[in-house]
Amino acid sequence: MMFGRPFPIWAVVLVEFCLAYFLECTVGSPNSFKLACRIFDPETTHPVLFETAIICATVGIMCPAMSFLAAAIYYPYHAGFHILTLLANWLKLVCYNFPFAVFTQLFFIQPLIRTVFKALFVRENARETIPETAKI
Repeated sequence: MMFGRPFPIWAVVLVEFCLAYFLECTVGSPNSFKLACRIFDPETTHPVLFETAIICATVGIMCPAMSFLAAAIYYPYHAGFHILTLLANWLKLVCYNFPFAVFTQLFFIQPLIRTVFKALFVRENARETIPETAKI
């Protein structure tokens, strides 16, 4: 049930993905970087600590925002609309999603992305640092 009506699962996934991507690009990423820069100086802070601050700020912005969208999208409209029910559903979703989002971002996703980028860009840097005489 989405918007009080049945939808095929592919439509549900597509709508959720589009909303999450739009919200991340317009609100999450720019504001999380600004929040991290307000607390840490990017030039003097260790890169891992600064990236962790950005990730925590992103989760702090995106989790309540996406939880509110989910509360509105999956609200039981057939029972009638009441703002307190919407807010209670939103708070419940934030309480469920926030610990999982922080845990997975810090302990699974960030290390995975760092490893992938390190593997991709170390090879390019290694090729660039080969002396000209060794290339012949």
